[in-house]
Amino acid sequence: MADTIAETVDLLYTIDQDTLTPDQQIALGAALAALAQAERLEQINERLRSIHQVLNGWAMRATVDTR
Repeated sequence: MADTIAETVDLLYTIDQDTLTPDQQIALGAALAALAQAERLEQINERLRSIHQVLNGWAMRATVDTR
């Protein structure tokens, strides 16, 4: 997913906004907002994976410690 986001960012920032119609400017703004949301969701997903790994480690240790 990171490659897709990076490629999309590159594409969006190469657009010459001065040549866009008002409708195209609105669409570009919406695309940039959606991209920012996707990046944020990916960051949240990465943090959740880290938390999951920590919790899994704790659960494994708790299982070993109770034996």
